[in-house]
Amino acid sequence: MNRRDSLKALGLATLSTAVLLDACKQDTNKTAEVAATPAGDEAGRQPYEIDRDKKLKAETFFTKQEMATITVLGDIIIPKDAHSGSASDAKVPDFIEFIVKDIPEHQTPMRGGLRWLDLQCMNRYNRTFTDCTPQQQIEMVTEIAYPLKAKPEMKPGVIFFNRMRDLTASGFYTSKIGIKDIGYVGNSPNRWTGVPEDILKHYGMEHV
Repeated sequence: MNRRDSLKALGLATLSTAVLLDACKQDTNKTAEVAATPAGDEAGRQPYEIDRDKKLKAETFFTKQEMATITVLGDIIIPKDAHSGSASDAKVPDFIEFIVKDIPEHQTPMRGGLRWLDLQCMNRYNRTFTDCTPQQQIEMVTEIAYPLKAKPEMKPGVIFFNRMRDLTASGFYTSKIGIKDIGYVGNSPNRWTGVPEDILKHYGMEHV
């Protein structure tokens, strides 16, 4: 799956798993194109796309401090659990770094939001977001993570966090870890084993 194509199909709006999977499946219609291109990550892509990606990857937008903040925020949004890895395990910070270069309209809102967050933390805790304790970080995020509950003065943070959450979810669920997390395995021909037992039981047909 080409992550950029999928994200453009989504419009980087609130992530819909169903829509995301449809965007992934659309790539299967490009069989003829893929056959005429090299195998691997560059399959099915035009030379100018490959060159542009190499150029973007060679550039740096976020500072080390900004990347550290993005990493902490990402792992708060999608933490590691017993079932799956975290946002940083899925390399979401690197994904966001690439996306803001690929789609420049994200640059000012993201950088401005990160600075707003640090300023709020300096006023509250006399330290930047990454230097705050985990409890303080959660307290700060809680102030901006729920739009309907947020105070009016938190509106800039709410807008920033919505964007950060969308980018994090988009990055995670277009990664190998994210696809595995939602259980999507693609087409699996010749593996039909019949109607699942729980479905048969639900309709009273388990003994049919």
